[in-house]
Amino acid sequence: MNLIVVVDEKWGIGKKNDLLFRLKKDMKFFRETTTGKVVVMGANTFASFKNGALPNRINIVLDASGTYHDGAVTVSTVEALNRELTKYDTDDVFIIGGASVYRLMLNGCDTAYITKVQADGQAELFFPNLDEMTEWKLTEQSEPVADGEYIITFCKYEHISK
Repeated sequence: MNLIVVVDEKWGIGKKNDLLFRLKKDMKFFRETTTGKVVVMGANTFASFKNGALPNRINIVLDASGTYHDGAVTVSTVEALNRELTKYDTDDVFIIGGASVYRLMLNGCDTAYITKVQADGQAELFFPNLDEMTEWKLTEQSEPVADGEYIITFCKYEHISK
């Protein structure tokens, strides 16, 4: 299983139920990486999509309230989510947020695609700093590239205890 996330220089990921940055190159990377795959998210992340379910992907929403989410498979517990995920090749599953879903699913992931932004986004929600976790290793890193007014680096981390 994989996860994909954009973090600021403090590993911040969100503020006011929204992304910290609008990054065209990162959005392109996200689309290319997750199209045709399974994306797993919480209810707030799903609600943040202006057009509903992400197209050309299987959308799975973890929502304890059991609320129906148009265009998505909704599960109300982590156990139900794990049962649902057995239907898919784990290489095709991407955890896409938010903070609580990342925390719940991090240890089950083999690969983390992290886009690092050289800026402080004044985040309210944070992703665990994989650079400080001995079970995660940075295995690939792009050269820094400009994305609008920001400099970003695409990084790949592997869960080495798996």
